[in-house]
Amino acid sequence: MRRSAPLCLALLLLAPMWACKKKEAEHIGPNEEVVVARKSFSFSSDNAPYDLLNAYFVQPGDVLDVLYQIQTWKKKDSFSVQVDHDIAINFVDTPELNQEQPVRPNGYISLPYIGSYYVIDKTPQLIQEELTEMYKQYLRDPDIYVMVPEFRTAIRELKADLHTAPRGLSRLVTVRPDGFVTFPMVGEVQVANRTIKVVNEALNEKYEALISGLHVDLFLEKHSGSLIYILGDVFKPGAFQIIKPITVAQAISLANSFKPSANLNQIVVVRKHEGQMVAKMINLNKSAALGGRDGLFYLQPDDIVYIPKRRLAKWADVVGEISEVLLFRGWGVSLSHDPWDKDPDNK
Repeated sequence: MRRSAPLCLALLLLAPMWACKKKEAEHIGPNEEVVVARKSFSFSSDNAPYDLLNAYFVQPGDVLDVLYQIQTWKKKDSFSVQVDHDIAINFVDTPELNQEQPVRPNGYISLPYIGSYYVIDKTPQLIQEELTEMYKQYLRDPDIYVMVPEFRTAIRELKADLHTAPRGLSRLVTVRPDGFVTFPMVGEVQVANRTIKVVNEALNEKYEALISGLHVDLFLEKHSGSLIYILGDVFKPGAFQIIKPITVAQAISLANSFKPSANLNQIVVVRKHEGQMVAKMINLNKSAALGGRDGLFYLQPDDIVYIPKRRLAKWADVVGEISEVLLFRGWGVSLSHDPWDKDPDNK
C-alpha cells in the first residue's frame, strides 16, 4: 500500500493535465490543417456532397418559362389526319362532289351520299382507299384522291397566341399554391415537387399527342425561394431564404448569431422525411465551425433549427416552438421523441 500511494498521488496530479490534453485534442491547433467531414441526416447521405443541390424540385410560386419549338424538320414515318387539319376530297369524274372542309372536333367530316365519315388517325392513302370502296355503290368506277391542304391550323393559332416581340414563342407561367400550372392547349398539369426534367418530359408527351412535331423546353425563370427556419435563442429568429444547403453555423449567422445565453451543445435540427419529422441534436461547440474537430452539419431547404437556452431542459418547450412552423407549412406535428435522451455527451 505504501508503494501504491505515491503512484496514486502522481495519477491525481497528472489527471488535470490529461483532461486538458484531451480537451485540446478536440480543437484544431495553430497552423494545423485537418480534413473536415460533411454531415447531415443519415437518410440524406445519398445526396452528398451536401453543399450542392443535385436536383431542384419545383415549388408553388416558381415562375416557369415554356419555350415552344415547331420541329417541322423531323421526318415522320407516316402522316395521319388530326382534328386541326383541313381535308380535301376530289372526285375526278364528278367534280361537283368535291369537298374541302375542316375536321370536326369529334373527328368526322360530311360527304355527299355517305354522310359523316371518321378520319382521325387515318392516313390520306387509307381514306382514299376506303372512300373509293364506299362510293362504288353510288358511282361507276369512282376515281378519288385525298389531300390535306392545311395541317398546321393549331400551330398557327398557337403562334398567334404566344408570339410577343421580346420573348418569341414562349409563355411564362406561375406555379399555383396547389402545385398546378395551366399550359396552353394541354390544360392543368401538376408540377410541384417534381424536377424540371420530369415536368418537361411529361409536357412533351402531351404536346406530341396533340400536334406532331410540337416540342417544348422548360426553364426555371424565377424560383420562389427555399426557406430554412431558425428559432430559439438567436437575435433574429425567423424564416430565411437560401439557394443551396448551408451549415448550421451559416444558418445561425443569418439570424444575426446566437445570444450569450444560447446552449450550443444541444441545437436541434428537424427535417421532413417520408411524411414524418425527424429530429437530430447537434453540438456546435465540437464543430469545425467553432474550432472543433467534428464535421460541419449541412442543412437543406425546409429544415428547422432550434437553439435552446442553457437553462432549457424540457423537450416539450422545444416542440412547442417548432410546432408553430410545422403547422404553418401544413406538415403536422409528430415530434414525440426526445433526442436529448440519446445524447448524454451533449451537455
